[in-house]
Amino acid sequence: MSTDAVRDGAPEPLGVTPTATGVNVAVHSADAEAVFFCLFNAAGEVELRRIRLPARTGDVHHGHIDGIRPGDRYGLRAEGAWRPEEGQRFNPAKLLVDPYALALDRPFVLHDALFDARRLGAASDERDSAPHVPKAIVTLPFDRPAPRLDPPVDWDRQVIYELHVRGFSKLNPAVPEAMRGTFAGLGHPASIAHLTRLGVTTIELLPVAAWLDERHLPSLGLSNYWGYNPIAWMAPDPRLAPGGFAEVAAAVAALHGAGIAVILDVVFNHSGESDHLGPTVSMRGLDNAGYYRLQPDDAALYVNDAGTGNILACDRPPVVRLVLDAMRAWVERTGIDGFRFDLATTLGRRADGFDPTAPLLAAIAQDPMLRDRILIAEPWDIGPGGYQLGAFPAVWGEWNDRYRDTVRRFFRGDAGRIGDLATRLAGSADIFAPRHRGVDRSINFVTAHDGFTLADLVAHEHKHNGANGEHNRDGTDDNKSWNNGVEGSATDPAILARRSADVRALLMTLVFSRGTPMLAMGDELGRSQNGNNNAYAQDNLATWLDWASADDDLIAFTARLLALRAAHPALRDPRPLIGRPLGDASVPDVVWIGPGGVALADRDWNDPALRTLGMVLSEPETGARLCLLLHGGGEDVEVTLPPARSGHAWGKAAESLEFGPLATAFPMPSRSAILLVEAGVGDRFLNWQGPSFRP
Repeated sequence: MSTDAVRDGAPEPLGVTPTATGVNVAVHSADAEAVFFCLFNAAGEVELRRIRLPARTGDVHHGHIDGIRPGDRYGLRAEGAWRPEEGQRFNPAKLLVDPYALALDRPFVLHDALFDARRLGAASDERDSAPHVPKAIVTLPFDRPAPRLDPPVDWDRQVIYELHVRGFSKLNPAVPEAMRGTFAGLGHPASIAHLTRLGVTTIELLPVAAWLDERHLPSLGLSNYWGYNPIAWMAPDPRLAPGGFAEVAAAVAALHGAGIAVILDVVFNHSGESDHLGPTVSMRGLDNAGYYRLQPDDAALYVNDAGTGNILACDRPPVVRLVLDAMRAWVERTGIDGFRFDLATTLGRRADGFDPTAPLLAAIAQDPMLRDRILIAEPWDIGPGGYQLGAFPAVWGEWNDRYRDTVRRFFRGDAGRIGDLATRLAGSADIFAPRHRGVDRSINFVTAHDGFTLADLVAHEHKHNGANGEHNRDGTDDNKSWNNGVEGSATDPAILARRSADVRALLMTLVFSRGTPMLAMGDELGRSQNGNNNAYAQDNLATWLDWASADDDLIAFTARLLALRAAHPALRDPRPLIGRPLGDASVPDVVWIGPGGVALADRDWNDPALRTLGMVLSEPETGARLCLLLHGGGEDVEVTLPPARSGHAWGKAAESLEFGPLATAFPMPSRSAILLVEAGVGDRFLNWQGPSFRP
């Protein structure tokens, strides 16, 4: 390559963009003295050229380099000061991944050369990290219109299924072995058949952007499995998508063909470069003080509101730009339907605290490609004022941990939960209605990737995280769980039957509550992690779906519940329940009853001994009434059905265990649930045969 093959180029677009004769390279760095484009051979092993970008516009270093083609491998280097106390950590010996990279040639693997020895007091560090850093791949621009949501998603019909791309198909014998654990495996007909059988409408994928292990994991023989440690937000991780964006897009298209929407769990609150002792692999080496929020009294240290070592400064223009460009890249190139934002409070935090109109949140709301997507917040982080449930923009959904905690405590038998349970069953209107939001924006869940599985929730009172190598110190101790008399594995048929019934009662409560239900992968087939409630580093049999041992009866039970929810508008209406007739209706939209079958009096709501609650819903669309009865006590209770209307009768639609023949009064076992539908005498009920068990 001759010296005249490098020209000034343009500061836009950011990243490496192919042109007719080469590439335009544009890299943001406010403090770098020089930025270099490093070309590697086809294997990504040998650095062929190191080319200084010749021009700078504002904080963007740029240049046009002839002769570079799509498919070429590259990295970046930056020269500048090593002054951590001022937030500057430059080292040209460290190869850096372009934050705008769209494809990587290999996964990230930790190596000591990625860490600048000066962070521990060494006078210098000239070790070249390039042999141990993935190389970005020059990628053609997207030349088709961005896919649109057409029609926009119906929030009230959503049922979300949270899954891990690798763990979902890794052990599925119906998926070809070469595809298992990848997006190709997710898009395989066998994978889609399970999702359609269940009746889920939306899958929420744990992070899929290229990530790096936490530095303590290799010495333990472990690796990051969940993916909440990103480095390259616009590049699919090669372990999940060896075919890159094309493989992801094919899977999304196959899911869309089956009527299933796709949401990505994205991590824009922090990066995998961790704290001041972490590796230098991308933004730390390019513009540390610009991308990260540093401690105001010591710029050598990072603000740690995410509990991961660093956070991005999401109120600054370069970070806002990076996040929006990353979101657009995934929408454009794969057609995904939305995003779930990990620790989303960080995204709305200014230097002085959380602001629902902060720059990043406001920018998403104004972006024509992003504003109509499904947007869901995990509305907390560990920073000051970090708990912000209910405070995000009105069109967003939010993970509702108050729902999770209330339902768990009720079925554990905690006293005084009736009032709070009714509020959660009704869609948490206390949280979502004040800002004129439908209660379908409440993402209800009992379990998620973080914490016990549903099977473990009813089999363990304590976490068992020894496999994580942290002496069981990691993971929460506040599980709100119970074990039915034996901790962990059991062989007693009575205990196994009791646990099975508990799982079904919890599923019924979740699916029949107002709001948007979210199921965690494998809860519908009995998946256990053997009591590990923080399995982020368990990329093995402990977390992969064990299809060979799947509880088919539980799968069928879950599918029936979701079919009932879809069939009955009263179970998914986004309007808050008010206890009065709506529109032309002559009966209240809800009546709350106790075990006696009559409306609760004021004194009943404050009775700490009351463990039974009924929600009677009227359904103007069908003329039916529904009654969900929940009993969280440890002993059986005699319940009485509410009076049926003249010419009508109550029939069983679903039950968490076999209650026996329905009568006006009947015993309700401990920790149980039953859904009744009132219809005209002679109408066909839904031929419910009752749950079956496989102790």
